[in-house]
Amino acid sequence: MYLTLFLIVITSAVSITAFNNHELFNKLRFNAYLTVHKKQYIRLLSHALIHGSWMHLIINMYVLWIFGQFVENAFTILFKYGKFWYMLMYILAVPFSAIPALIKQKNNHYYNAVGASGAVSAIVFTAILLQPHMSLFIMFIPIPVPAYIFGILYLIYSYFMSKRPGADNIAHDAHFAGSIFGFTFPILLNPGLFANFIQQIF
Repeated sequence: MYLTLFLIVITSAVSITAFNNHELFNKLRFNAYLTVHKKQYIRLLSHALIHGSWMHLIINMYVLWIFGQFVENAFTILFKYGKFWYMLMYILAVPFSAIPALIKQKNNHYYNAVGASGAVSAIVFTAILLQPHMSLFIMFIPIPVPAYIFGILYLIYSYFMSKRPGADNIAHDAHFAGSIFGFTFPILLNPGLFANFIQQIF
């Protein structure tokens, strides 16, 4: 819980500061061209600390709070040094989720992205791995669905929307990559978690 709260406080503080500081915003945002050609690798991490709007920030931090508490507590039970692994997973999910855009947009001066959505998606999919039958709601559909069904639909949606760049100004490829990372990382620490996931589904 405390690490999740720490992530929310730090991200919110930097994001709110950057709302009124365009120089800081421009220094922290992800730009694939500058990352590759100017070797500004810090952007692979720093972009998760800033957001494009209040709504963007609030949604990401709300989802992180809801799922992050569960995952953080679960890690302390499942793994030795669980809080370390939880924080490491979140941090690594940030650059991992930016890899698709880094590859596709490396020669595009004008492509920029901000937000912690990739890392937050990782946390959500870790929760789905650990508790696949918890109930989640799909936007605009007031009927809860099992988390693993939500996860499948989310991946399909993110994949197809990532094929339509600029359609809604959302980095769906980051959501997809972050989700895959969040599902895979705990399995690398404990392969038995995948068998447990399959057993819970069937």
